[in-house]
Amino acid sequence: MARRFQGKTVWITGASSGIGEALALGFAREGADLVLSARRKAELDRVAARCRQVRADVRTVVVPLDLGHPEALAAVADDVVRTVGRIDVMVHNAGISQRGLVAETSLEVDRRIMEVDYFGVVALTKALLPHVLAVGSGHFVVVSSLVGLFGTKQRSAYAAAKHALHGFFEALEQETYDAGVRVTMVCPGFVRTNISRNALRGDGVAHAKADDAIEKGLDPEVAAASILSAVHREARLVMPAGKEVLGAYLQRLAPDLLARVLRTAKVT
Repeated sequence: MARRFQGKTVWITGASSGIGEALALGFAREGADLVLSARRKAELDRVAARCRQVRADVRTVVVPLDLGHPEALAAVADDVVRTVGRIDVMVHNAGISQRGLVAETSLEVDRRIMEVDYFGVVALTKALLPHVLAVGSGHFVVVSSLVGLFGTKQRSAYAAAKHALHGFFEALEQETYDAGVRVTMVCPGFVRTNISRNALRGDGVAHAKADDAIEKGLDPEVAAASILSAVHREARLVMPAGKEVLGAYLQRLAPDLLARVLRTAKVT
């Protein structure tokens, strides 16, 4: 079978588990070399080793980083480009979710989620953009959420950050499309990852348990396969999800009905 990403270099944030790990394995299998980023180096090394099992000649560069410190990302991006030469696909996958009512969520938690999920992504994109424009091609793949298309209870800051990403990258695509830049927005539904365990409660403490819907969600490898296909065909939007994807269509066609449904929906 032809390798769809042969000769490409793909940088993935949030690569230490879940969708990011599944994407790393998928891109490796499809011929790409990889830059793997997350906060935990030991887990990145584990994922890199798995990628070498998938394809012995894959090049993996491990670059630990924390999107919560956007001021450091320009130097990181410059170091990565110097090391690997160019980035063909930048997958923005890292982020923090939320499990807390608006009235019970401190402003510090709102700021933390926006810092990581929005400003960190924007800072890394702006740091990498000059290199992308210089070579005349590049693809930003942004893992948002269905909550980036419509808000739900206990996700106010998370939904705000994801909505903001859509606005930013829609503008970026319009400004840079003719310069060879492509953008794919990824809006997963429920996928079996640690996202709910790592989500922040209103007091900033980790939720530390799996939501029922997450436990019954898509396998990360199924979601990754859908994303890989979307990136290959340069789709602008992909929604790896189960029946919850209907919310995206109701938001367009019957927003009042969706609002009534979500007001009574179980969200944890």
